[in-house]
Amino acid sequence: MSTSSSENESTRMDWILFLVSTAVMIFMLIFVNEWFWLALPFSLTYLVKALRVM
Repeated sequence: MSTSSSENESTRMDWILFLVSTAVMIFMLIFVNEWFWLALPFSLTYLVKALRVM
């Protein structure tokens, strides 16, 4: 039971980090569009981790 809740908590945190990093990426795309690619790896990495592909 302990590992199940730990995995669920980890996935929840990955989704939260994905949403935050995506919001930062969109903000950067709107206001400093030449630098938005700095937030792109964070957004994509946490999406893959949240979907449990990696």
